[in-house]
Amino acid sequence: MRRLRTLSEAECYVRCYGGWDPTVTIVKIEPRRPRYELSVSGEDLRREFEARIDARTDEFPAELDAAEAAAEAA
Repeated sequence: MRRLRTLSEAECYVRCYGGWDPTVTIVKIEPRRPRYELSVSGEDLRREFEARIDARTDEFPAELDAAEAAAEAA
């Protein structure tokens, strides 16, 4: 079936519920305000976190090797 025009919200309500109740009102909701801009994106945070983890493992390679050897022995 091809429609000649789109239905309004009021027409859809009448078709769905079979009538119009005077207590029902249709309101228009204002669009959301745009969110404020953040100085750092999530991707930037992820990259920085990975860099910190990598730097931390570079500082203690001997301790990591000892921990890995102990884990393999167990």
